[in-house]
Amino acid sequence: MAQLSPILKQATPVVVDHGEGAYLYDTDGRRHLDFTAGIGVTSTGHCHPRVVRAAQEQIGKLIHGQYTTVMHRPLLELSERLGEVLPNGLDSLFFANSGSEAVEAALRLTRQATGRPNVVVFQGGFHGRTVAAASMTTSGTRFSAGFSPLMGGVHVAPFPNAFHYGWDERTTTEFALRELDYLFATQTSPQETAAFFIEPMLGEGGYVPANTEFFAGLRRRADEHGILLVIDEIQTGFGRTGKFWGHQHFDVRPDVLLIAKGLASGFPLSGIAASKELMSKAWPGSQGGTYGGNAVSCAAAIATLDVIAEENLVENAAARGKQLLDGARAIGEKTPGIGDVRGLGLLVGSEFVTSDGKPDAATAQAAQQAAAQKGLLLLTCGPFMNVVRMIPPLVVTAEQVDEALEIWADVVASVTTGS
Repeated sequence: MAQLSPILKQATPVVVDHGEGAYLYDTDGRRHLDFTAGIGVTSTGHCHPRVVRAAQEQIGKLIHGQYTTVMHRPLLELSERLGEVLPNGLDSLFFANSGSEAVEAALRLTRQATGRPNVVVFQGGFHGRTVAAASMTTSGTRFSAGFSPLMGGVHVAPFPNAFHYGWDERTTTEFALRELDYLFATQTSPQETAAFFIEPMLGEGGYVPANTEFFAGLRRRADEHGILLVIDEIQTGFGRTGKFWGHQHFDVRPDVLLIAKGLASGFPLSGIAASKELMSKAWPGSQGGTYGGNAVSCAAAIATLDVIAEENLVENAAARGKQLLDGARAIGEKTPGIGDVRGLGLLVGSEFVTSDGKPDAATAQAAQQAAAQKGLLLLTCGPFMNVVRMIPPLVVTAEQVDEALEIWADVVASVTTGS
């Protein structure tokens, strides 16, 4: 009898029967507060009625219309609707299925548009598991080990991770920008560098936000040297951070934007956005795919945009995110085993450390597992897997945040004191 690969390890013991809003219900009828949201995917919660209805209606009309063969209304409407929320000047879209595909499409575009071979990524960044995307990922060797050689032309610069370096944010930012200039002098000439690829906030790398000064430094260098700034909003977009786009916290202008995850509330859909002028520099035949821009996924994405706007979910993410971060920080301040609590909007991470300040993956894992036993589903992340992250859906309520924080406080006390 066929089974799933033994390498696929579940983060929780839950076997789901159905989901509703911020809750999952297992096959025994037990309710679980889902603060994983499918790793930031179910932005409007599980099975939002508006999204379900849109998908059901579309399935009865057209399930798949391959978009370089025929065109369909959901794709045209979604493109138009995204034009209302995309940053100014990004008026051309290419759709795919996964975040990794969006990353690789952007890589191909930036290399073809500039005629340059190299890209710069930043320490701790996650961009996917396919070969090129994994070659650009530095959030953990587990994503790239064992199938070398990886793609060439990727150079890594520091991300301003103040807690990791043990410095204040200003010192860390100055160091990171200085090291980027050193990289230009020693590894990749600016004239051979096509693009910077960066997340507004490290995702798998430990939930570490960037800052305005760092992005301003990137933008200056990009403009000076003709380098394209690619901002990976796959996890931080669509209201997740309390603004529609994560980079809006840092007052920066992207040349290319990567989208996926929360775009379609659980249906597979991703894409890249750029100016028409830039997108036109892609070589003929370089963009395409069988399932990209699937009709049902596009219908779900349109409904997702409706729900985000009509239910004020960006504003809710900001308010509930502050509540969640403040609460998690209050717990962290009372817990010597938590070295840092940080986040943006509904992306909150608690980093566990030993008494001598080293990463403590064992306690983080124990906390995540104990929370699951108490009905709160969480995930770990970070290069050392010592960060427990909270990613509730954008529809989460104040009462649900309080419920999660109450469980989290009990769990943290239990795993750090043995009580």
